[in-house]
Amino acid sequence: MSELTSLRPMQLDAIREVANIGAGHAATALSHMTGQTIMITVPTINVAALEEVPPSIVAPDEPVAAVLMSMLGDLTGRTLLVFPTDTATRLAELLLRRAHAPGTELSDLEQSALKEAGNILSGAYMNALSEFMGLMLLPSPPSFAIDMARAVLTTAYLQFGSDRDYVFCVETEFFMQDTGESLRGFFLLLPDVPSLRAILRAVRLA
Repeated sequence: MSELTSLRPMQLDAIREVANIGAGHAATALSHMTGQTIMITVPTINVAALEEVPPSIVAPDEPVAAVLMSMLGDLTGRTLLVFPTDTATRLAELLLRRAHAPGTELSDLEQSALKEAGNILSGAYMNALSEFMGLMLLPSPPSFAIDMARAVLTTAYLQFGSDRDYVFCVETEFFMQDTGESLRGFFLLLPDVPSLRAILRAVRLA
């Protein structure tokens, strides 16, 4: 889709500002959930073809933990909140107020906590996009998966055609002030073609 390659810096800044607002809401939500003061870096945002995304997160054959949701309402598509597995494990410990235990696998309780966190964090990004565009966005109930990065992204697009392969990838680093730790996460917006064009139109008018 050639419109993506012709965005001017000002238009990319508009997309970045939406991501920044969403990340700020997500940091506030995460602070409440973990009981810690959390700061965020200015998000890095990329618009890329689907096949280019996994290497920017981890190696395509490295496992990740992902929360997948469908986006309904005036825009349609899917969202993914993706964490490298070690980051997901640490986040689960913080959510459940547990001591750090490296090398442990995610239990059912930890996966449930991550799914709920993903629901809230993805909702924060979707709300920012909704406010920017003046449209109603409704998230579906979340699903959780642990798989290789390439497999997770491929699954997310199974319901779409092969021409619908552009992804907005927002990389955000959450800094936990109380412990001095940093957690890196990726929010992926996978719009269908009509929704992608609607977003591009809104950006060009920004």
